[in-house]
Order: sequence, then C-alpha cells, then structure tokens
Amino acid sequence: MRKKLNCILLVDDDPDDNYYHQIVINKMNIVNHIDIAVNGIEAMAYLKNKNQNPPEIIFLDINMPKMNGWEFLEEYKNLDIDKKAKVLIMILTTSANPDDIKRAKEIQDVTGFETKPLSPELIKEILQQHFQDYL
Repeated sequence: MRKKLNCILLVDDDPDDNYYHQIVINKMNIVNHIDIAVNGIEAMAYLKNKNQNPPEIIFLDINMPKMNGWEFLEEYKNLDIDKKAKVLIMILTTSANPDDIKRAKEIQDVTGFETKPLSPELIKEILQQHFQDYL
C-alpha cells in the first residue's frame, strides 16, 4: 500500500473550483484530508495554528478578496521554518498572464504555476517530481 499525503490545502475563494478540486483529489486517494481557505488571511491563520501540521501541498489562487495570492506569498516568506517545512506551493489560477507567470518564477517558495482546473495528470506529475515515496 502506498503512503498518503497528510494534507493538501486549497486556497481559493471560488466554491465551485474548491468542490471540483476536492473531487479530483479524493478520487486519486492520495491524501488523508483536504482543507480549504478562501483567502490568504485564512491560509495564514491555518499555517500559523500551533496544533496544525503543515500541509504537504498548497494549491494557491492569485485573485482572491482580502489577501490575494501575491500578498499571501509575501507573508509566507516570514513564517517560521517549521510551518513551511513540508510545503510545496503550486499556483493554480485562471490567469495566463505572462507577467504573473514570470513573477511566480521569481518567488523561491513557489514550485510551479498552472492554470485551473486541477487535473489528475498534474497531481501525478507533482507526486512524481516531489513525493516519490507516495507513489
């Protein structure tokens, strides 16, 4: 039996996208639980929670109210290392703006930039590249 990820965090304000992405992830049976934050503020609170283990993967939208993905990433770089240790951040957005893609590549904490929706193929690719023990 293969090892499962403990947690994937979806950071997106669109309930339809979150619902669909949960279905895709759950069908693959790769994670114990999926958590959702609807903006960067909620995601930061989630990561700062002392009783919370950091997720292995964060799928981060860019365009959200209150605190967008870019603002989240600015705050994220100031987190204690133990809150970031296992986290891979993948920007998952509707934006195909070349400036956004370039900006994402310049941020050390960002692993990749993909357009919605999340697909089983993308998840498999992420697992193959970053989580070999989970295949």
